[in-house]
Amino acid sequence: MQLAIDTSTETASIAIVQDSRVLAELSWQCQLSHTTELLPHLFQLLTQVEARLEMVSAIIVAKGPGSFNGLRAGISTTKGLAFSLGCPIIGISTLEAAAYPHAETGLPVCPVFNAGRGEIATALYQQRQQWCQLVAEHITTTEALGALINSQTIFCGEITPDTARQIRSRLKSKAILISPAPTLCRAVSLAELGLKRLKAGQYDDLTTLQPLYLRRPPITQPKKRQRIISEPETN
Repeated sequence: MQLAIDTSTETASIAIVQDSRVLAELSWQCQLSHTTELLPHLFQLLTQVEARLEMVSAIIVAKGPGSFNGLRAGISTTKGLAFSLGCPIIGISTLEAAAYPHAETGLPVCPVFNAGRGEIATALYQQRQQWCQLVAEHITTTEALGALINSQTIFCGEITPDTARQIRSRLKSKAILISPAPTLCRAVSLAELGLKRLKAGQYDDLTTLQPLYLRRPPITQPKKRQRIISEPETN
């Protein structure tokens, strides 16, 4: 039995898979509560399928890009579980997991997530002889993305209304925008992609797997302490 975990955005999801069949899946809006909500939802799902944590033979986790806090919570929890269970872990790009449900169309698939500061996180995939990545994960703008697309392409992911409007305006009929609703539980796609790598013996190292942030987290500089000079006492 395999477990898939995605906490890369505010829409978190988990799935339990056995023999390439999804036993149960769950997605929820967790805002910034990934750390406190992940394990309770996991045990809820295990109870639903009458399974025990000890039955998990591999864990597949979304490695980003995405929320700094969400990715840290998901990957650290995955590492802790994998260490205690002695099972392999496999990290999958969140963008690839969002794109994969549309592989069978044969069209290029461009997952898009909001990256803040007027930018987006994206990549480009397509099913050719096999599923492949055409453009690696990166931060860009809708203007630059428009210059990258030269044929009819599927756009998916968690696309804001403003970003959707800009994509339609720049690419016209080249852009096929997919509603995010059918693919909110990315853990199912994670599981499918992870199982392929599991069968090929492509595991990640428990000690070196890191989140794919694309952008360094903002660092707040500590405030300088004011030096208080006391005046000498007078007699």
